[in-house]
Amino acid sequence: MIEVLFGDSEAGSMKVAKNTIITSKTDGPTSVWIGGKKKPPERENCGWIEGTTEEVICLGFLLDIGDIREDAGSEYRKHLIYSMYVQEQWGRDEEMNAEIMTLCDHYCCEMERLRNYLADGATIRVWYSDAPYSRCGFYHLCATLQKYRNEISVVKLPEYKVRSDNSIISYKNWGEVAAEEFAGFLNCEKKLSREEIRMYAMLWSTLQEDNSPLRAVVNGKLIGVPEDFYDFLIWKRITRQPIKEARLIGDILGHNQLGVGDWWYAKRIDHFIQTGKIRIVEDSENKYARTICLA
Repeated sequence: MIEVLFGDSEAGSMKVAKNTIITSKTDGPTSVWIGGKKKPPERENCGWIEGTTEEVICLGFLLDIGDIREDAGSEYRKHLIYSMYVQEQWGRDEEMNAEIMTLCDHYCCEMERLRNYLADGATIRVWYSDAPYSRCGFYHLCATLQKYRNEISVVKLPEYKVRSDNSIISYKNWGEVAAEEFAGFLNCEKKLSREEIRMYAMLWSTLQEDNSPLRAVVNGKLIGVPEDFYDFLIWKRITRQPIKEARLIGDILGHNQLGVGDWWYAKRIDHFIQTGKIRIVEDSENKYARTICLA
């Protein structure tokens, strides 16, 4: 079973969840747990997922931002991903810069691996959520899956889970789920029909035609929105009282679970500094460490 996810953190957790090797038995293949994982933690809905780490594919193209008429593997997308992740706080770290610069190439290789698996008739399981980057990744993937007849299933992250002690835990993306907890969501798995794949591919085509600067989930629907769509969240939190940029962004993320990364708010804060609406009180080479306030 090939697992497809749309973020590095969640793909990394899935690799831990599938850290197994395959051995043969008279009744067929089975999984043997390795890597020191003799048994999953003794908590509710914990377990490991059968398979190997090689069966995990990450398509982290961040398709909720920027021009999506450009190919996901284009130079445009490569530089956009770099600009989002680097945000200058690692600007003096050449090794980190080089690693970030190759991320898009890595995702392109992952897409090619997926196509090879599809050509070989592999069964695909897609893990997605309502976080904009994930929904966009899923719709984009469906445009590719139209060309194949493989068995496809999806596990959509539920808004929340009720535990046996009646406590409720909520999620905004798969990156918040621990490796040993992925298996607890397998009861949410459903087969994806050819008609559903075609429908999601058409939705992706509509988003490409619109080609807004951003995509966001509004009332459960993924739509194109303007670049300033999330700006009101910055204005709700920033005042003339100086505050560390990291604290400001942390407050925004803590109070608004919209599946948008810190890098987007950092990018918009940069824009408002350049336009004179936000003032730097105390600068720093690491922009997250600088102190800012309303101008």
